[in-house]
Amino acid sequence: MPVLRRRLGHEAAIESLPYGNALTLGSVQVSFHPAGHVLGAAQIRIEGPEGIWVVSGDYKRDPDPTCAPFEPVPCDVFITECTFGLPIYRWDPPADVIADIVGWWDQNRDAGRTSVLFCYTLGKAQRLLAELASLTDRPVLAHGMMLGMIDTYREAGVAMLPVKPATERPRGTSYAGELVLAPLSARGTPWMRRLGDLSDGFASGLMRVRGVRRQRGYDRGFVLSDHADWPALLRTVTDSGAGRVLTTHGFAEPFARHLSEAGIESGVIRTAWEGDED
Repeated sequence: MPVLRRRLGHEAAIESLPYGNALTLGSVQVSFHPAGHVLGAAQIRIEGPEGIWVVSGDYKRDPDPTCAPFEPVPCDVFITECTFGLPIYRWDPPADVIADIVGWWDQNRDAGRTSVLFCYTLGKAQRLLAELASLTDRPVLAHGMMLGMIDTYREAGVAMLPVKPATERPRGTSYAGELVLAPLSARGTPWMRRLGDLSDGFASGLMRVRGVRRQRGYDRGFVLSDHADWPALLRTVTDSGAGRVLTTHGFAEPFARHLSEAGIESGVIRTAWEGDED
């Protein structure tokens, strides 16, 4: 609800429903269940004459201090996202990734550089701020585009590191030693020039493939994703108990093919959104 209000504005008519509460629509009952993706993200459970269907939406199985954890929902038909539906995509423990980010930040501070960490404005930025709070109390700077959603999470009760806007500083001062969170759209813009000597990184599951990091030219790639990796996708299919699985988004075809070879009835649903994690 808070995220939708931020995105759609105060004039939008929004009706929310607590997780697990059922709403009758015609001949079916609909309920929302935690997806563990971002604050408020939900799977949709639909029960009717055709049995029980669950639409996963985006989800992850790793713990995240900013949102409710994923809830396996038994069903007959499971529609799952496959953003990272290839065996190469396997996540390291989030705590190890966060420790790596802090180490990188410390090294850059010792070298007099600014650490610029690119991440998605919704979900990833807030998760980073919450996860980092377990290792440090240092404030973080953020691009202006990120401040609104960070405030929304904080107002919803999510504990995060203190954040300051990365605005113009007086002559003679610098950003050296600071960690700055920025959206991908800021890369290569005049805004970056004010940050001085810097090292940049990108926090995304896409960084699992070294060639992608080299191609995009980041100094560091931190493998932290708000989507399920290959083992988590397989575990979720098993947990659902579904006799039929439909795949969508990302590597839907290879994942469906793998399920078919494992004896699970499967198919692919085409969507308008395919490709990157965002």
